[in-house]
Amino acid sequence: MEKTKDKKIQTSVKTELSVYSQEGKEMGKMELPKRVFNMPWNADLVHQVVVSIESNARTPIAHTKGRGDVRGGGHKPWRQKGTGRARHGSRRSPIWVGGGVTHGPLSEKNYGKKINKKMKTQALYAVLSRKVKDKEIILLDTLNVSEPKTKNAKEILASLQKVKNFKGLSKKKNTAYIALLKKDDAVIKSFRNIGNISLGKLSDINPARLLNFKYLIITNPKESFTFLEGKSSTK
Repeated sequence: MEKTKDKKIQTSVKTELSVYSQEGKEMGKMELPKRVFNMPWNADLVHQVVVSIESNARTPIAHTKGRGDVRGGGHKPWRQKGTGRARHGSRRSPIWVGGGVTHGPLSEKNYGKKINKKMKTQALYAVLSRKVKDKEIILLDTLNVSEPKTKNAKEILASLQKVKNFKGLSKKKNTAYIALLKKDDAVIKSFRNIGNISLGKLSDINPARLLNFKYLIITNPKESFTFLEGKSSTK
């Protein structure tokens, strides 16, 4: 059953998408590179890559002190025999209040997981292909603002919301990720105060980041597609 599902996904992906201006007008259509946007869905691969990415980004904070780290306990609490009480060698023992912790979390722990580049690229292509199938990718011819103002960003989003499949851009949380071919400070400053939109360079996208957002907005699609295709080329 899983193989038949993958075939359906692969054959149902559109071969071209409309390209829009930031005013929401259709500028034409662009052919999608099959190597990037016509990959079958592979849930196991995507899950493995996403878990690895999130583990590598994890910064251990929780830290407990063992019996060798806590203060005090420099002498034996009471003599070994003759008191009628159980024998103890140090107040730093884990069974004492204020003593060390047994098997507690340590900030030195390394949660990193190794993932090779080919697997990461294939997972990225699988997510991009799925987003094309679900009509969640928006191609923008260009994205420019005259000056860094939130008002300009809101006008662009309002124009794109008028397009049939992009009405969901008005949602309040994790709506869209804008992938910029090159860093543009004016654009970044214009959109950074809008909570449901996130921006970043196209070179920084990965499956974990894309799955956190409903829409992916790709600017300068021709150059962006060339860059994405180049990720799978062997050097």
